Amino acid sequence: MTKFFLTLAVAAVATVDAFYIPGWSIKSYADMDKVPLYVNKVTSNHSPLPYSYFQLPFVCQPSKGMSSVTLNLGEVLSGDRIWESDYNLIMNNETTCADLCTKKVDMAGLKRADELIRNQYTVEWIVDNLPGATAFISVVNKKRYYAAGFPLGGISDDKAFINNHVIILVRYRQAPRNPNHNVIVAFEVYPKSVSSDSLKCPGTTNTYEPFFIDPTKESDEIPFTYSVYWKHDDTISWESRWNMYLSNSDDSAKVHWFALVNSLVIAAFLAILVAVILIRTLARDIQSYNQQATQNLDSNAEEQDKDLMDEVSGWKLVHADVFRAPKLSVVFASVIGSGIQFLVMTAIVVGFACMGVLNPSFRGGLLSYALFLFAFAGIFSGYVSSRINRNMGGENWGKCAIYTAILVPGLLMGVFVLLNFFVWYKASSSAIPFSTLLALICIWIFISCPLVVIGSYVGSRVTPTTVPTRVSVIPRQIPSQRRYKGLIPSVLLGGLLPFLVIFVELRFVYNSVWQTKSIYYYMYGFFALVFFVLQITVMEMSIVITYFQLNTEDYRWWWKSFLVGTGSAWWILIYSVFYYFTTLELQGFVPMLMFFGYSLMGTFIYGLITGTIGFLASYFFVLRIYSAIKAD
Repeated sequence: MTKFFLTLAVAAVATVDAFYIPGWSIKSYADMDKVPLYVNKVTSNHSPLPYSYFQLPFVCQPSKGMSSVTLNLGEVLSGDRIWESDYNLIMNNETTCADLCTKKVDMAGLKRADELIRNQYTVEWIVDNLPGATAFISVVNKKRYYAAGFPLGGISDDKAFINNHVIILVRYRQAPRNPNHNVIVAFEVYPKSVSSDSLKCPGTTNTYEPFFIDPTKESDEIPFTYSVYWKHDDTISWESRWNMYLSNSDDSAKVHWFALVNSLVIAAFLAILVAVILIRTLARDIQSYNQQATQNLDSNAEEQDKDLMDEVSGWKLVHADVFRAPKLSVVFASVIGSGIQFLVMTAIVVGFACMGVLNPSFRGGLLSYALFLFAFAGIFSGYVSSRINRNMGGENWGKCAIYTAILVPGLLMGVFVLLNFFVWYKASSSAIPFSTLLALICIWIFISCPLVVIGSYVGSRVTPTTVPTRVSVIPRQIPSQRRYKGLIPSVLLGGLLPFLVIFVELRFVYNSVWQTKSIYYYMYGFFALVFFVLQITVMEMSIVITYFQLNTEDYRWWWKSFLVGTGSAWWILIYSVFYYFTTLELQGFVPMLMFFGYSLMGTFIYGLITGTIGFLASYFFVLRIYSAIKAD
């Protein structure tokens, strides 16, 4: 069985690699070689809707027709649309002022330009797989850093102006193995706005007026020009050329370390609490119960049960009901299976990211790997759900397999398609083409679903776990519970400490995804450590709350242990609302819908993972404590 799973994992990685085209090999250029400049999209911190650069009605179109670059699945889902441009970059050949085109723009195009500029959209260009950067100096350490992209325009006296001239600076150095060639180590873009009345490009004169956009005009002509400069720079190696993109402050690492120490302190506190329960209280309970059971062995069965029940209370009284199958047991098993599927996917993706495989230069790599690993992890999902279903007394593994293959993935796919309709309406480049949507459905139906069925079949052939106590025919009456021990208080309390563990890292992720799109999230090592501490914390909280629940003679722990594990996801949802109203400046209904829609999907997946971890911890905890008592 182990060899089968290892072979499947290798096949998954090989399949993902087959979809990766960009290549990490060093590209070198000789003097006078053409260096292609690609245009991608425009993005904004005030909107989650990117737009393809060549779809903008006010920019120059390529004279020889649009030649697109083949994209992987992750790039398409990220809204990338990469095309080769007419910008003429020749290695070591400087161009002081070159005309690109004069674009005639109608009123609709002028209004569109004015709208995007006021929403602070930035342009992403690519040279040798490096995004065009806006260079800036940190006020803290006086070092130069890069922010990917450059502004489409700006605002002066409440009027929008367009950056129609760019100064391109390419830094290069000698190729490591070829002295006659050079490698590119930096790509900087300095945008300017020049009115048609100025006649000359910036650099040839110090007096020029910006090109203001007047959306009330019937039409206008916008001249686009550019200058190219080359600079030899031995201070940047080819291997480290992405470093300046990855952070805009040296203090971020200190914040990550502080967050990690905070997480470890919380986990240690819970570990002590669990140790007190397991080692002192629980061990004493088990010893007392077993001593009393041994003393009553000489009595008849009826007297023995009576005497024993008079001496014990709490979790020991529900030994005949604690392994009773919960309501909607097939749904429960399928949800746990889907949680395992996402957990396996996340663990492998984070592992690859920590090893540097999924670095920012691998555009779309994170999404591509995640999707295909999710599909291939279907076999683990089916196996675990089938095992849990068998352990709860279920015999129909086929029904469990269908639920596992369809329920959670189908729900997520439905929400994704619904959100995509709104993105289509906005004509954003993040709108998924029909062919890509069809490919996603095929991956789900023809890869994930069959693997779930195979895993379920294998799991159904394995002997179910033997429970240490017999389940009574008649369910035991559950005493009335105090309100503060109810489901909602338990879920919120059980999720508070895990949420505090991930809070700082969550803030970094949210800022990278929703706010500072020009800064890449890259500290996957800290992410992996926090994720590990999170799992420990969730397990500890789930065990503690399950123990307290059983002590109140409430044996309905199956669903509750899962929901307690999802507790931090509810706090993340609350934080998402707070983050939207206090930090983001999204404008319009569709951007708001996208934020809350994708936040809901993300927290749902996160909740599945943590809920599954919480249930499994409680499951093995319950097995262990009831195996230690002498109960018939």
